[in-house]
Amino acid sequence: MSDTISDADKIRNKRLAKLGTQAPPKSDHPVDGSSNEDRTLQSSQPPVSPSQDQKEQIKPKISISNSSASPKPTDNPFAQLGVKDRTGDQPRINIKSEAEPDMSSRKRPLPDQIRPSSRGEETLQEWEDKVLRKIFRITLDQSVRSDGHGHHLSFVKSVRAELEEQRQPILLGVTMLDQAILEAASNISKVTLLDYLLACWKRVVRQFKHHKGNRAEENKLEVLKEARRLCMSYCIFAITMPEMFGRETPESSPLLPHLLVDPEDDRGLCHDFLAEAVSRFADDDTIEPALVGAIEDLSRQLARKTMNDDYKTYVLALRHLVRYPPLVKAIARSPLFAPSSTPAPDLESATLLGPFFAISPLQGDIASQYFSSPKTRDRTFITNSQRSLRMALTTHQQDLLDIVNHIIKSDKGARDTMLDWFAMCVNKNHKRRALQVDHKLVSSDGFMINVTVCLDQLCEPFMDAQFSKINRIDSDYLRRNPRVDIKEETKLNMDQNSSDSFYAQSAEGSNNFISEIFFLTLAAHHYGTESTNQELSQLEKDLKRMEKHIEEIELDRHKWINNPAQLKMFDNAIKRYKEQVDKGFSYKYAIQGVLLDETMQARSLQFMRYVIVWILRLVSASDFPKQAIKLPLKPNPSNFFEALPEYFLEDVVGAYRFVMRNMPWTISSTQSDELIILCITFLRNSEKIKNPYLKSGLVTILFAGTWPAPNRPKGVLGDLLMGMPLATEHLLHALMRFYIEVENTGAHTQFYDKFNIRYEIFQIIKCIWDNRVYRDHLDEESKANVDFFVRFVNLLLNDVTFVLDESLTAFQQIHNLSKELQNPEHFEQAERQEKEEALSAAKSKAKSYMQLTNETVAMLKLFTEALADAFTMPEIVQRLADMLDYNLDAMVGPKSNELKVENPKEYDFQPKTLLSDIIDVYLNLRKKESFILAVARDGRSYKPANFQKATAIFRSQAKEFKSPDELKIWTALGEKFQQAKEADDQAEDDLGEIPEEFLDPLMATLMTDPVILPTSKSILDRSTIRSHLLSDPNDPFNRAPLKIEDVVPATDLKSQIEAFKAERRGIKIAEANIMDTNPG
Repeated sequence: MSDTISDADKIRNKRLAKLGTQAPPKSDHPVDGSSNEDRTLQSSQPPVSPSQDQKEQIKPKISISNSSASPKPTDNPFAQLGVKDRTGDQPRINIKSEAEPDMSSRKRPLPDQIRPSSRGEETLQEWEDKVLRKIFRITLDQSVRSDGHGHHLSFVKSVRAELEEQRQPILLGVTMLDQAILEAASNISKVTLLDYLLACWKRVVRQFKHHKGNRAEENKLEVLKEARRLCMSYCIFAITMPEMFGRETPESSPLLPHLLVDPEDDRGLCHDFLAEAVSRFADDDTIEPALVGAIEDLSRQLARKTMNDDYKTYVLALRHLVRYPPLVKAIARSPLFAPSSTPAPDLESATLLGPFFAISPLQGDIASQYFSSPKTRDRTFITNSQRSLRMALTTHQQDLLDIVNHIIKSDKGARDTMLDWFAMCVNKNHKRRALQVDHKLVSSDGFMINVTVCLDQLCEPFMDAQFSKINRIDSDYLRRNPRVDIKEETKLNMDQNSSDSFYAQSAEGSNNFISEIFFLTLAAHHYGTESTNQELSQLEKDLKRMEKHIEEIELDRHKWINNPAQLKMFDNAIKRYKEQVDKGFSYKYAIQGVLLDETMQARSLQFMRYVIVWILRLVSASDFPKQAIKLPLKPNPSNFFEALPEYFLEDVVGAYRFVMRNMPWTISSTQSDELIILCITFLRNSEKIKNPYLKSGLVTILFAGTWPAPNRPKGVLGDLLMGMPLATEHLLHALMRFYIEVENTGAHTQFYDKFNIRYEIFQIIKCIWDNRVYRDHLDEESKANVDFFVRFVNLLLNDVTFVLDESLTAFQQIHNLSKELQNPEHFEQAERQEKEEALSAAKSKAKSYMQLTNETVAMLKLFTEALADAFTMPEIVQRLADMLDYNLDAMVGPKSNELKVENPKEYDFQPKTLLSDIIDVYLNLRKKESFILAVARDGRSYKPANFQKATAIFRSQAKEFKSPDELKIWTALGEKFQQAKEADDQAEDDLGEIPEEFLDPLMATLMTDPVILPTSKSILDRSTIRSHLLSDPNDPFNRAPLKIEDVVPATDLKSQIEAFKAERRGIKIAEANIMDTNPG
């Protein structure tokens, strides 16, 4: 060998030398412990056939020995593998029976003198030759180029030449096997190196298993062990040193094609191969990077594929590989596994697991292929496509879980790296919750949904029905260098500075696995499934807008009808726009198909149930659910709850809201109990949450839970709300409290938002109103908490007044504009277009407000029936009477004909029902003298004729709305109002001219309980200032902050007013007496 060798040769020599050290000793340690001399094979004559008894005692033995007494030093690094120098004696495998005499001194016969043994007995050497040729498909006979099955055999010319040169039998043995494998592998041309060597590996493994366990064939096992070792070694050389076989190093791992083949296929990597390979990690530092490199190439290649390609083989390959813990540890150490610098869009392609989690029907153009021509498809086609989509995705997600589970369970290092990857997926995707999501800056929906589903499944083992492991969820996790980044997240009830200070106080200890998975899963829901829910809602709105836009654009087609070039451009633009709409619908159906998976949503709700219980335990400082929640909550010195990110509660709301709207039957009764408790707790203690829209989400859940569902007329929550003690005691108060609170949300849309929220509150109240227990609790509380109920009633009146006025005004506009447009020729085009636009706006306004009007008036009817005292308090009753009189006049007065519109059902306008409800409010309060007097004092809208007209309508046109008895009561009430009006007018006449200082400066009425405002020193009647403060907490004269508790009774002025009234009454009585004494 030359003294100077290339670097490649040095590396090769080093690896070959290392491989050789794994071989069993060839001289000093015979496999059976016998001496080399006893095991020397004499091939000059056929073996003597032993007797039957001798056969039982004589066993063939394998001994690997040198032909000379002491080995000569050699510079050949291949010597340990059996690659000879052609000079000097070489190791040989000699086989002889223990009964054979030592014939090592006898002269060896020439190769052509070798004869096979007698037919009755096959020597070990002959068996060895036969088996090795079969395994490696090698021949030493140039004329024999195929076996009995037609398989091609490789003629190893140099091996035969060496055997002949050394006057050895022309039989293949393990001593020459390494050279034979190298020559055969170097000569192959029709298949790859690994194709050949892996097939050899499969055959040697099968042969080894066939003989394994048979103690009588230990010698054969030793031969097969050595053959297996050499075969594996050359497989490794083929992977790591292809130049050894005269091949060029490929760009990607040569193992990659074999990973994609079934492990049981001759070209696949079977369990035995991988087990043997990983067992050599410690002895051969080339195997680990070779396998890891192949897996990295597997990932890179999958990154270019979608669900429509052959992705399954890649997933199955990784599933197969992660079953070997040493290999998993190696994979986790790969720089490709979780590179921290990877931006969010590249997580799916530039991390090792990313391409596996990216496979989804939401990937690329897959949605368009599942739902081609979506607007022309019927519901059956769409449903079937969604079902097919879900089946494929569910199977894939199970594979992903299996992969992740094996990684997590392999060892702590791999588990931590896996958790780091999950954390990277959520932390880098905060922008997925932006108001306007730029999809070029974030990971895809399909990828994040797969991450979320996988984490949900990892939570299942600790989410038992008894919550036995909920104590393992450590709130201190978030103050102990958490993987989940919450620094910039909005907190439930803490500003950024307070939050930074709170989390700066690091907690001691270490985080457990349950806490890690719990908080990672919460974050994954926020940036994964809940983000996709939000996108689906926005997509549906965008598609409606786009369809409407297409309709508007197509109206302009006539403008280009005489210009073919422009018309073609116009049509092409419309076509492209419609293609975008079709793509949007396809993606919408695909998202629905993914999200409407009952199994996935049931699992998600199970996790959310755990979140609910954990939150309630934290905020109440109790052992819930073993201990019941007591409301209102006691102050909790701990700031843990206030410092939690808003999305901890927001995700619960979003998950249940989505399920209730789309698949309410998946919600179990136990989940419903805890959900109701959560909603009532935070609506009753609304100060615990800063964001009013988050609290409104709790109302939305209760509202959606009362929607009728199959076999549940009161929805999934209605029946529970009717009987749950916590609900009957606290729900109505909680809803009324939030009704008051949403008057001011702080958002620029608060005026309209409050009506939407209050509409949902009305629906919940209507659902539970039949339960007498609710009304009894409400009555008791109205007497104990007067100010609270006055504020509620005041806001309810404000709403009724506003929505009724807006609705009726809109109908008057529709009536008048429609009448004018019956003769369009009377208007210029611009004026006509202006009126048409005004009509369209009025119709839209009527539709928006009429439904809310119906619900608000119906609610007023319910509450006045149950809480008549609260609606007839001095600060309320006059406003209520004025509002009722005004709307009664609008409904039946002289201008009532202006409310007539075509197709009133289009606007949900039912005038007779609305009139009936208004009359019911009158009837509910008919026994309250303050109400009777307030109606009589309404100088603007009270008209006795309106009461008579209403009676006539119900007697002739709407008999079904009012019974004769009700009409009788109504008629009597109208007469009572008229009598009160006459009496009040008389009383006012009796007082005569009232001194200016006795009149209320705002209402211009005689004060009965004057009070002094502390800052402006102005004097008003107590009822006036109380009514003012219900809507404005400031002094009406100088805008200084003011509370009703701050006003000072004007006792002197009150005494003067009482004296004035007494004096005038006395004068009037005296005048009456004089008149009575005068003669007729």
